[in-house]
Amino acid sequence: MNSLVKEGSIGSVLFNSRIINEEDLRAALEEQQTSGCRIGEALVKLGTVTQEDIDWALSNQLNIPFVRLNREMIDKAAVELVPAALARKFNLIPVFRAGDEIGIALADPLNISAIEAVEEATGCRVTVSIPIIRELREMQDIFYGPVEVPKDFGFTSTRFSPEILENINKDVSGASFLNYILLYFTRNKLASLSLQPLGDVVAVSAKTGESSREIGRLAVTYYPDLLRQIRKLGSLKDSSDVGARGTLVFLYKGEKIHFRVLTLQGKSGDYLTLKMHSHAPFPAGIGELNLSADKLGRFRELLSARKGIVLFSSDNREECCRIIDLFLDEFDTSDKTVMVLGGKTGRGEKRFPRISFQKSFPLEMESLTAEILEHDPHMLVIEDVFEGWSFETAARVAMRGRLAVCGICCSDLAGVLGHLLYFQQNYVILNHMKGVVSIKGVNVLCPHCRQSYIPSTEEKNLLPATLPAAGYFAANGCSECGYTGYKGKKYLLDIIPFSREIVEVFAMAKESAEVLQRLESSGYLGIQGEAVELLNTGEISPEEFIAAVKH
Repeated sequence: MNSLVKEGSIGSVLFNSRIINEEDLRAALEEQQTSGCRIGEALVKLGTVTQEDIDWALSNQLNIPFVRLNREMIDKAAVELVPAALARKFNLIPVFRAGDEIGIALADPLNISAIEAVEEATGCRVTVSIPIIRELREMQDIFYGPVEVPKDFGFTSTRFSPEILENINKDVSGASFLNYILLYFTRNKLASLSLQPLGDVVAVSAKTGESSREIGRLAVTYYPDLLRQIRKLGSLKDSSDVGARGTLVFLYKGEKIHFRVLTLQGKSGDYLTLKMHSHAPFPAGIGELNLSADKLGRFRELLSARKGIVLFSSDNREECCRIIDLFLDEFDTSDKTVMVLGGKTGRGEKRFPRISFQKSFPLEMESLTAEILEHDPHMLVIEDVFEGWSFETAARVAMRGRLAVCGICCSDLAGVLGHLLYFQQNYVILNHMKGVVSIKGVNVLCPHCRQSYIPSTEEKNLLPATLPAAGYFAANGCSECGYTGYKGKKYLLDIIPFSREIVEVFAMAKESAEVLQRLESSGYLGIQGEAVELLNTGEISPEEFIAAVKH
């Protein structure tokens, strides 16, 4: 059990108290991996334990008193000091007051904001106990009265007419809000639209180019229900501890418009972003990347590697995994044992054994690394080496004279080089590096709705000093491109084989900028050079150029 959860966690408290067994714990960990919830939530969801069991375990874990609430034990004088709105906002109930001390039963005992709010409202020092949620709600209803559920969706905005706002707000399901907000997105040619939880409200923010503006605010009352609806409609997949992504379809003038949906977990609710989704399948082979002869030669050089580390990077994990798959398809693996560590790589034309793992537990990672090395594969593919243990695994594979093909999620080449500089302090890797491949996808403008565009002052400061002869272009969207403004994608690559000279530069450098400067002084242009060419020919917008080359 010790290899599954750390000592003192809720899982270990429940296990050591014989409320759950090891089989229950493993099932909860699998549920956690699938849904991204906490271990306690997973156990409740599976019906293994009750919420009361979790509250009791949390009390033991934090060494905070566990209290059973009833009407007789609540001090009315204490209740009168804390407003109902504050108590319901932070899910608490005052229990007693003694001098300058007030005791509260608080659903989340680690919520510092709640404790500070009670201290400010009462002028008292706060002590905390952990209640059963059901009993806490009962006491709130008894002493503050039943909660009044508004029949209004709670959206305010100056961008919509009073009639539209009325239609939106009388539909508490959120369906009308979603339809109107997607319509607003499409008609105004937004780059993205975000729902940003700010505690008691959700800001609705629209982005065009590099500028963002708030277009409305939404009450938090029905926000969780709206998120559930969007998750369902968007078939959000690959949920993790951090976020999820999916695709939402909207019908506009008889045309299907696809939106990318991205969520990011936050303390006050999920941060959600909508972007236009341009259908552009990833190239099926190296030939479709249209690499220059020089870059194709560099790629072929990496394909000849038989030991060391080849590192692929992108700010889009899916694209990073696909370029690794193209590498594997081109690589001669006929007499090689290949293992894949990760869920998204190894899905090209070839098939390899995929090793499962629980990413959350360092001890299990160490054990897994040792087991993999015992099998002595010729090549180990590691989907993500952002964390120390995974980079160490790659280094150990390389030091055994084997090949590690790795991916890392970074916004640009500078970020990748920065990681290498950091890890070289911890692991002996530079002499084992064979090369870095950084890929960036850019949206190509639709030729049917492309038109002249004047960049903002902020954008001009980030563009090349020389104005293209034909000027700059952007696209508003039309039926030909599904109102996205784009006809597809092109993929730009930085390919840097690690020569002895590069290793020496790294050994002396303290920052990634020093390495980039040395490369550029040798005439290396990389992604920026390709992006400048596309900008000059009007194939991409200034916004796409900035996104492609910013460091």
